[in-house]
Amino acid sequence: MITVLGPTATGKTKFAANLAYRLDGEIISADSRQVYKGMDLATGKDFDDYIVNGRKVPFHLVDIVDAGYEYNVYEFQRDFLKVYADILKRGKKAVMCGGTGMYIESVLRGYKLIDVPENKQLRKRLSDLSREKLVERLKKFKVPHNTTDTTDIKRLIRAIEIQTYYSEHPEIDRSFPEINNVIFGIRFEREIIRKRITERLKIRLESGMIDEVKDLLNNGLSSEQLKFYGLEYRYLTMYVTGEITYDKMVELLNTAIHQFAKRQMTWFRRMERSGFEIHWIDGNLTMKEKIGLAMNII
Repeated sequence: MITVLGPTATGKTKFAANLAYRLDGEIISADSRQVYKGMDLATGKDFDDYIVNGRKVPFHLVDIVDAGYEYNVYEFQRDFLKVYADILKRGKKAVMCGGTGMYIESVLRGYKLIDVPENKQLRKRLSDLSREKLVERLKKFKVPHNTTDTTDIKRLIRAIEIQTYYSEHPEIDRSFPEINNVIFGIRFEREIIRKRITERLKIRLESGMIDEVKDLLNNGLSSEQLKFYGLEYRYLTMYVTGEITYDKMVELLNTAIHQFAKRQMTWFRRMERSGFEIHWIDGNLTMKEKIGLAMNII
């Protein structure tokens, strides 16, 4: 599999589509908000990016659930595995593309996530234990990965809750296909990213992003439901409902997207430190140069 990642506004999708076209592949989106129907402009569904040399490159996991639903990483991993298996069955190459680090890593780590229910009785018993006792308790289990934060009490209790559930349900299938993966990242200097984000926001506002939010509200979504999706939906909803002015909305939203891009890069850098090799490609190169570099590495 090929994975294409990077912060927002770097042109990941266009690059991934061109690479998939070259490899006779299909895109699997790893974007936590593009799964929602009717949420297009604010989530950055640039459908034209999937058209290469007049041909539409097939893509998956976009527009698969209704707006208002709270899709999660467990469902993404489940849906990814189905699509991935189908793509391979048809003899095509899978190209995963997105900026949602948690979704990407849930696949690249190679362990199946289970949506473990809350165990209130266990949580109550564990809440009386010290951090040291909780760490000791967790070490009694065979932890399947090494990312558990043992400095946070809530995360420790959740980790024990998950491991307890696994031990009580040995019949659960937690197998995961072994995926031979090459990771590419698209990067720009920080100032260029900031400029691209600001320019893209201006274009999307002029293209009807506010009307998109109004339509979602008119179709029955509450303002709180829309705010749940964060970034554009939070601030656009605040503007549409009269909580803030247009200028304040643009200011707050622009700042929030810049901060989001920075958090995305922090996640990807952490992935590198934990052992993932990311081949970073200069976003300023032409598409032909980018594809040439990628093909040499592949």
